[in-house]
Amino acid sequence: MSEERESIEFDVLFVGGGPANLAGAVRLMQIAKEKNINLEVALIEKGSEIGSHALSGAVLNPVALKELIPDHMEKGCPIEATVRGDEFYFLTETGNYPLPFIPNYMHNKGFYIISLSKLVRWLGATAEALGVNIFPGFAGKEVLYGEDQKTIVGVRTGDKGLDKDGNPKDNFEPGIDIFAKATVFGEGARGSLLKQLAEKLDIFTGKMPQVFETGIEEVVQLPEEHYFKTSKGNDIHLLGYPLKLNTPGGGFIYEMQDNQVTLGYLTGLCYTNPMLDLYENFMKFKQHPFVANIIKNGKVVEQGARAVCTGGLYTIPRLAVDGGLFVGGSASMMNMPGLKGIHVCMKSGMLAAEAIIQALEKETFSSKSLDHYRQLYEKSWVKTEMVKGRNFYQALAKNAPTKFFLLGTQYVSNGRGIIDKMQLEEDYKTLKPVKGNGDVLQSNFDKKVYDGVLYVDKLTGVYLSKTKHREDQPSHIIIHDTELCVTECYDTYRSPCTRFCPGDVYEIEIDEKTSKRRLKLNPSNCLHCKTCDIKDPYKNITWTCPEGGDGPGYTVL
Repeated sequence: MSEERESIEFDVLFVGGGPANLAGAVRLMQIAKEKNINLEVALIEKGSEIGSHALSGAVLNPVALKELIPDHMEKGCPIEATVRGDEFYFLTETGNYPLPFIPNYMHNKGFYIISLSKLVRWLGATAEALGVNIFPGFAGKEVLYGEDQKTIVGVRTGDKGLDKDGNPKDNFEPGIDIFAKATVFGEGARGSLLKQLAEKLDIFTGKMPQVFETGIEEVVQLPEEHYFKTSKGNDIHLLGYPLKLNTPGGGFIYEMQDNQVTLGYLTGLCYTNPMLDLYENFMKFKQHPFVANIIKNGKVVEQGARAVCTGGLYTIPRLAVDGGLFVGGSASMMNMPGLKGIHVCMKSGMLAAEAIIQALEKETFSSKSLDHYRQLYEKSWVKTEMVKGRNFYQALAKNAPTKFFLLGTQYVSNGRGIIDKMQLEEDYKTLKPVKGNGDVLQSNFDKKVYDGVLYVDKLTGVYLSKTKHREDQPSHIIIHDTELCVTECYDTYRSPCTRFCPGDVYEIEIDEKTSKRRLKLNPSNCLHCKTCDIKDPYKNITWTCPEGGDGPGYTVL
């Protein structure tokens, strides 16, 4: 294989086309225009187009959007609805009970309900109009370093046109080396390049481990007459069933345009029961009488899944290194008490842009120079929000009733609670062995519920995500020891990858003659949620980017 690669140089490179990087790119160009600075700026996105890998039916606090683009409504910002009221319920197996009060950090009246894939497409068009060079279909595969092997000088994109064995085909295209004075990493939760950087540059030294929830989400088309036509509120949050109280997680239902709703269920990946099936839990949530009544006679339009970084303040990495900055979900930017992250992600990108402008003016991109980003963050409303939620997820991860006591004390003490800097355990460490812990080995989920319309199975969900991968490329999911999967992991945990993956990527096959087990991989089903990379109890799975342009094709989530 030829090692000759094309190289391109820019002033600034953004890696990832999510809200943090797009807001950062827009802000960078705005300031450059104000200061008459000519910049060459690039943004690469692994999805086939901007927005294709972004999903979150979401309530958006518009504070960052209003700062960035004050006339966003006049410029066609895609808003599904404005929150007119909040509803918050606790679900039992068959009943529902409104919470006696809604915490102030979940008061959303006046905020926007959005489709994240639509919002980032609009932000992408805005950035492009300002002069940002946007390259969808290019996955960052390797960080490039200077001679000292510590200074980031850019990113190498992945090769295209390799066969399953990694050999070049006739249409082979080598990756491109993209060099930049400053590189901004905004890959979202569990960024693959961020993992590389963490090992090389120790950006998480002294920090708590990042932890995650995985959300499975849908957009459902409803009939003309439906729940939200007469309800006082149009954003609903739900706790309890089917997770009950000891595992963080819960559901949401938001009104959208054109008689559609977006709904989803998130599960904290600190769960302990290896037999828990995240997708079946989502289906149980949809079947609950309260939820089923809202979505009755509906049809699933689109489905997807993603991991969300939930650890908060104490899991934020070092925000700047020589030549590099970290923003958004990659950098743990999330307001957990308010269940909102888009606005803090956007603001982090905007602050990074301000720091880059100063570095450009000083013509130095050392960690000391780019540390201006951290200084701006420390003085911003983002830090204020992060401080208020600094122990929130740690408390959620405790068992009831302890968690409610901890959350109550945090609520009245600006986030401190009884113990400040509560400890977190990495998600891969929390599973309990199947033997002796009372877990039911056979699922009690009735698959007859799948009707292919409102209740769809995993493979239909993959189809509705518009996920596509070239079948004859090397697997982007690396299993380091396949024998471990069918021996120790199966014996101890019954191969939990077959249940925590929402796309049926992992299957255990048993030979009828020999009874020997074998792991079967279906990487073409992958939704890029990265749950496997996070939750595998042996750290035996590594998720990497597939060929650029592959993966989901979200349009309305």
